[in-house]
Amino acid sequence: MLTKKQKQLLDYLTDFTGKSGISPSFEEMKEALNLKSKSGIHRLITSLEQRGFIKRLKHKARAMEVIRSPEDVNNSNNNNAFNNTSRFSIPILGDIAAGNPIESISSRDEHIDIPQEMISKNHNYFGLLVKGESMVEKGILDGDIAVIKQKSIVDNGKIAAVLIRKEEVTLKKINFDGSLIKLIPANPAYKEKIYSRKDIEVYGELTGIIRKYN
Repeated sequence: MLTKKQKQLLDYLTDFTGKSGISPSFEEMKEALNLKSKSGIHRLITSLEQRGFIKRLKHKARAMEVIRSPEDVNNSNNNNAFNNTSRFSIPILGDIAAGNPIESISSRDEHIDIPQEMISKNHNYFGLLVKGESMVEKGILDGDIAVIKQKSIVDNGKIAAVLIRKEEVTLKKINFDGSLIKLIPANPAYKEKIYSRKDIEVYGELTGIIRKYN
């Protein structure tokens, strides 16, 4: 099932592309759905793409293809697109430090295909390019792409992508200790760091690693 906003955007994309032959801009989509920010549109587009309703064409501006019609939303076989394909495309939002924290994630406007078994149809996912070696003992290497399940709450002991004091982003094992949060590396060359809970914002939980070999 699609949410109300997802269905509204899918209807709008279908109508706009059918009439003009190109995709609407993010600003046009934001105004059409009466949203306050373009980030909301980005999340909706990502969710529609992951559910197999649209396809973004790489390296092209305003290029999206509707591959399932709005009428399919009420079809009893809604999940066929998920079940019948072995790979899905997720956005790579930027770099993340597995070492010393780096500046906040910025959009890279890239995508990567990942195996179906790495994701669930009930969640949104994104990729982050790993920089550094603080998590090598967990098999996370410099240059890997971390597949992150988008969520704001993770279980104690999970590896998470976190934003520190709204400025720096890192990938670490996270432990909750009362009002404190411990970010724990997996490399003896790096030290554990402790922060107040108010200083940490969880972006999501690590669900897998994609490694490219040259």
